[in-house]
Amino acid sequence: MLAEEPEDAFLRYGLAMEFVSEGNDGEAVRQFRLLLAATPDYVPGYHQAGQALLRLGQSADASEVLQKGITTALTQGNPHAAEEMQELLNSLQ
Repeated sequence: MLAEEPEDAFLRYGLAMEFVSEGNDGEAVRQFRLLLAATPDYVPGYHQAGQALLRLGQSADASEVLQKGITTALTQGNPHAAEEMQELLNSLQ
């Protein structure tokens, strides 16, 4: 389905989450990056990408992704998502 609709955010997010479930965080991050490049307002993608990057030991990249996610969530009027990502970001310090 994704091959037919590569810009479908829901399908791309679902694929990324399948990789998370399999423990393949490297491929999950790749899919999250594709998702966020095509759909930069897809807030859950930032949170999940940040978590996957942390599991890979890439805290600088995780911090960057989470900061973008917080800004995006606040812009959309989603303080709950912003708070969750801020807590994760705070755990890096």
